[in-house]
Amino acid sequence: MALGVIGLLSLGLVYTGWSGRSRPSVPDGARSGDLTLEPCTYPTGDGDRAADCGTLVVPENRRDAGSRLIALPVVRVRATATPAAEPVFRLEGGPGQSNLDFPTAGWLSGNRDVVLVGYRGVDGSVRLDCPEVTAALRRSADLASERTAERFAGALRDCRRRLADAGADLDGYSLPQRVDDLEAARRALGYGRIDLLSQSAGTRTAMIYAWRYPASLHRSVMIGANPPGHFMWDPEITDEQLRHYAELCAADEGCAARTGDLAASLRATVADAPDRWGPLPLKKGTARTATLWGLHEATAAAAPLNAPTTFDAWLSAAEGDPSGLWALATMADLIFPGSFVWGESAATASIDSPAVKAYYAGGGDPGTILGNAATDFVWARGRLADAWPTSPDHAEYQRVRPSDVETLVVSGSVDFTAPPRVAADELMPALRNGHQVVLAELGHTTDFWHNQPAAGKRLLNTFYDRGVVDRSGYTTQPVDFEVGMTMPAIARVILLMLAGGALLAVVLLGAMALWVWRRGGFGVVASALLRSLAAAVVGLGGWFLAILVVASVWPGLFASGGLAVVAAGIAVGLCVYLAWLRRGIGPGLRYGALAAAVAWGWPAPGWAGTRSRAWRAR
Repeated sequence: MALGVIGLLSLGLVYTGWSGRSRPSVPDGARSGDLTLEPCTYPTGDGDRAADCGTLVVPENRRDAGSRLIALPVVRVRATATPAAEPVFRLEGGPGQSNLDFPTAGWLSGNRDVVLVGYRGVDGSVRLDCPEVTAALRRSADLASERTAERFAGALRDCRRRLADAGADLDGYSLPQRVDDLEAARRALGYGRIDLLSQSAGTRTAMIYAWRYPASLHRSVMIGANPPGHFMWDPEITDEQLRHYAELCAADEGCAARTGDLAASLRATVADAPDRWGPLPLKKGTARTATLWGLHEATAAAAPLNAPTTFDAWLSAAEGDPSGLWALATMADLIFPGSFVWGESAATASIDSPAVKAYYAGGGDPGTILGNAATDFVWARGRLADAWPTSPDHAEYQRVRPSDVETLVVSGSVDFTAPPRVAADELMPALRNGHQVVLAELGHTTDFWHNQPAAGKRLLNTFYDRGVVDRSGYTTQPVDFEVGMTMPAIARVILLMLAGGALLAVVLLGAMALWVWRRGGFGVVASALLRSLAAAVVGLGGWFLAILVVASVWPGLFASGGLAVVAAGIAVGLCVYLAWLRRGIGPGLRYGALAAAVAWGWPAPGWAGTRSRAWRAR
């Protein structure tokens, strides 16, 4: 599935500078189709570009003549040369992610405008946030477990009811209505035909646009195409891809020295992985879930977490060191729960509910290497297909339809999320003017943008300009199985940081208590420094200590959540108390201040917020 197509979200390093701005609102007196623009600048990897920013007003549900209006942000990055060619409308993947972040817009903004229309439910005046889901996932002992699936589905039902009670017409948050938003923006901007540039889950939007409005489109490029029915991982194709990686591993001297058969080693390690790394529980289902995201990209240039790094973690576990799997699971626990707009993700993915229901009705995973844990997670073992019913708009777009729009499909040969075989077998026969380029040993979309960019620019621009598929700039880039910063190394860095910070806090508090006991207290200057600088160190150490304890004893709790906030608050309170103490303070005041110092951390806002969100998710 195309959820978070950035290799375990690239350790959370998502480009958020633009989408973090405030959401638009519907202007007074606005009518459907109104577009207001004003000059602005847009950040790209090549520097800020002149742009126009504004708001498009559209109905929340076009099936309802009396629907309320919602507002969507629109950005037009202006062409820098004339005459201008057809503009490119860019479509991000996801689902559940913004369509406003495009740092590589400079690739295309020479003689053509680049247009970004915010996705309804994510970027617009109505955002389908589900804190209930985030809280439920943060209370998970294993993301791929039955218990997590039950909580996930229940939280999504609660979120759907709350959003509906607040006035949201959830049937309007469909891919066809997103396409209608794009068409409304095209008309409002005064364009004739336009080009599309889509990736991952966004390619589904491009397909539906071509089926609904073929006369509006000039050319379309799909990177990592995802045909209907594939907002989930096909376990048998995943195994095919793993066997292909095994062949690449066998041809690599370093990888071949560690295993005679990478796929067989994976299967054996999945079956026999230990339950703990030292005192720390190993969430094996979460590690398998995270693995599918780690396998998105083939190279370190694309994402800090990539296929070679992920394979190294499993091979290290086979060699007796499961720390890398612990690191994979820990990253997933920290990143996944809050990384998507879960309501919009569910609304978009629901177009494939029939395929998901058929998969689980047929027994689910047939016994593949990784057990298809990622699909079990994102679909709550099939429960989400009922927890968020699909919009009536989706019924006629749940299978591939023919298209005459000139289309280029770009696939990576080792793409687990959008395997080239799926596009070749299911999509290309329906594209009467379609071309597919398979880039050897590249993975999902981030690989395309970060590897051989000059070749990528040539491929895109020659196709948009002349309809020519020019892949001549590409050279085969073999997968490099040599890993720089390994997952086991990351695990040890994390553990050393947590343990070191916790020990420093304990030692510092102990030293302060000993000083007060022997000397009676601190001077004015020392007290002030301790209440500021030392308190920060002690608070961080208290936070780290709580994370270690929670991770070791209560793996179902969110490690950096409310208890960690409380521990940090209590540690800071004790530090301030010890720095304040001096001779002459009576027992009543002394013990009262101690009680206040301990109690001070308990009602911390972060703890209260976490507790209330967790309660609502029950």
